[in-house]
Amino acid sequence: MARKLSTNTVNKFKKKLLAEKEQLTSILEHHQQERENIRLSEASAERSPDPTSADGGSMAFELEKELTLDENTRHLLNQVEHALVMIKKKKYGICENCGEPIPVARLEALPYSTICKNCALLIES
Repeated sequence: MARKLSTNTVNKFKKKLLAEKEQLTSILEHHQQERENIRLSEASAERSPDPTSADGGSMAFELEKELTLDENTRHLLNQVEHALVMIKKKKYGICENCGEPIPVARLEALPYSTICKNCALLIES
């Protein structure tokens, strides 16, 4: 049976979450800068492939893949930010669905988790 987290444990997870937030934000900024650099370089005629050619299709695929990765990164960043809000509200480590404490082992694996494993399984099914 899980129990309420101590202040030291919450602070440990807060540090992890803040580091994760910084890393995810950095990744998004880096991807944005890369896309901007590509956009600027593609403005020249020799870098702009015909969209119906293999090169054009490959570039479109790569862009879509990058946008999907960014979407996943933003989703994870939202979860991290939500967990930080829960820390501020002094509700971190308590399942938002059932109100039971979330085991530390789950928080070690997913520090941004705001629901317990049982509730997560119920929601997924």
